[in-house]
Amino acid sequence: MNICIYGASSDAIDPVYLVRCEQLGRTLASRGHGLVFGAGAKGVMGASARGFYAGGGFIKGVAPTFFNVDGVLFEHCTEFVPTETMRERKQIMEDSADAFVIGPGGIGTFEEFFEILTLKQLGRHAKPIAVYNINGYYDAMLAMLQKSADEKFMRELTLDLYRVFDDDDKMIEYLENSNEELVDVVKMKIF
Repeated sequence: MNICIYGASSDAIDPVYLVRCEQLGRTLASRGHGLVFGAGAKGVMGASARGFYAGGGFIKGVAPTFFNVDGVLFEHCTEFVPTETMRERKQIMEDSADAFVIGPGGIGTFEEFFEILTLKQLGRHAKPIAVYNINGYYDAMLAMLQKSADEKFMRELTLDLYRVFDDDDKMIEYLENSNEELVDVVKMKIF
């Protein structure tokens, strides 16, 4: 299975996030999974890729050509797909992945999560989405999503379209054993 990992591109973050994501990559590679990612050499992206590389896993990097400057892109991709735009990059990553892990990240990661969640809510895919909530990083975002459901801006059912994990083994078990079906878009509508 090819797993798309979204995450930060900065090394300025707490090293615990890098260590955990590198270990996750190594574990996933050892179980025969491949990585699809934004091809970054640093941050959560780079750590995940280093883990997959150390574990001998397949690595598909996708990045716009304007990122092709020294030190930005991970050098050991099995396959690298250059794009012209960020939008094209995301589409290729979505199409190439069998599952998604939302690693700790900033605004780009938030945008990727909300797009992939919206597409699932609209019945465009039934791929598992795991929020990797290391050290409670996503607690505030998850509370905001609950508030949105509580106040009827979205159906409570939307909260069932992703799972939240801090435990790697439980997250991997979910990714490997998920058998989700396309949602009924009518049931997701707010009336």
